[in-house]
Amino acid sequence: MTEKNEALKAPVLTRNRIILAIIVLVMVSVATISVVTNVDTMYDRWEKANRSGAPAGLQARQLDSLELVSGQRRHRFMVEVMRTDADRARGLMYRRSLPPEEGMLFDFGDEQNVTMWMKNTFIPLDMIFVRADGRIHRIEHRTEPESEKLIASGAPVKAVLELNSGVAIRLNLKPGDYIVHPIFK
Repeated sequence: MTEKNEALKAPVLTRNRIILAIIVLVMVSVATISVVTNVDTMYDRWEKANRSGAPAGLQARQLDSLELVSGQRRHRFMVEVMRTDADRARGLMYRRSLPPEEGMLFDFGDEQNVTMWMKNTFIPLDMIFVRADGRIHRIEHRTEPESEKLIASGAPVKAVLELNSGVAIRLNLKPGDYIVHPIFK
């Protein structure tokens, strides 16, 4: 009876091994397809970013000097100026850090009501809304990273200056202070 039981078990074991091998093969295939697809997607995104002005330092950044004037104090920053719709839409998205004495200046050309958001922006920021004459209209302190909440200028402005969170308070900036940069008259 034992030989017969062993003879019956052998095909079952072989069938189970074949099923297990098929499952492993399917899992390896799915993992391989996933990795290849993700690598292709990542490469496509990198190429697109490289062509359109990459975030996170994939291309050299053009920095302009800017001064914040509050009372008798002047504070110098180096800023990237975003002048096109595409540049303004991308802004500081996907960046993991912003050097302490740097920022980003969004130039909207003419004065207009502006709304900003923090979608895909990992760095908490201060947003400084600036009129065409360089006067600060209002400051949104400590914006929430990755938030889709709209942050409105509250009045027509020509530009928005983004600095690291807390800088506006540290420098005691307030509405009425002004910014010196060539985009302001």
